[in-house]
Amino acid sequence: MQSHPWYLLQSGPGDYGFNMALDEALLHGVSRLGRPVLRFYSWTEPAASFGYFQRYAEIEQMTRLRPLVRRPTGGGLVPHDTDWTYSAVFPPGDDWYRLSAADSYRRMHEWIRAALARLGLATELAPACSKTQPGQCFQGHERFDLLWHGRKIAGAAQRRTRGGLLIQGSLQARELSLARADWERAMCDTGRDEQGASWSAFEPDAPLAEGARSLASAKYTRGTYNRKR
Repeated sequence: MQSHPWYLLQSGPGDYGFNMALDEALLHGVSRLGRPVLRFYSWTEPAASFGYFQRYAEIEQMTRLRPLVRRPTGGGLVPHDTDWTYSAVFPPGDDWYRLSAADSYRRMHEWIRAALARLGLATELAPACSKTQPGQCFQGHERFDLLWHGRKIAGAAQRRTRGGLLIQGSLQARELSLARADWERAMCDTGRDEQGASWSAFEPDAPLAEGARSLASAKYTRGTYNRKR
């Protein structure tokens, strides 16, 4: 398989506003970077994110987790208390960018399924939709969600612009008896072997860092934005 350069960003724990802001800043900047970025991150406190088009009044009734933050992507309510969170960003012209939304969703979860298989955990992609509580990402499942013993453990949401494609995903790992570091390593190994990814460690440069700080303070930490619907 032909080698394909990727950036790997292991940004560690961040607060709710910064986590969403950095993902959006990466979406704005990925065309300039010229290659995909896979980011692993966690949360400094329990929180929940919800889809861009969801209504705040409904979301605050669905979970006791606080703070609540509106994602730049769609999808449903996602708890961030014990999950492993990641994002992937692709520039225009990349093979992933040219995929349909359904195909990029399926491809990402096939990647996670293969990484978990390396660790001895058998999972499968959902063949069809089976939603029990609309609006909550991990209640029931959509087609191509990742299932473990019939229960959804991985979901994702996307946003595609002229400047790039952003996928934000969560692996609900509470019951998996795996170490996060092992999963991240398996993701990178699988990306190398099955996606052709050639990894380079990455840290946000000054424009990305400033963009994330600005988005966090002006948007994602503000009630006027998170409660806009």
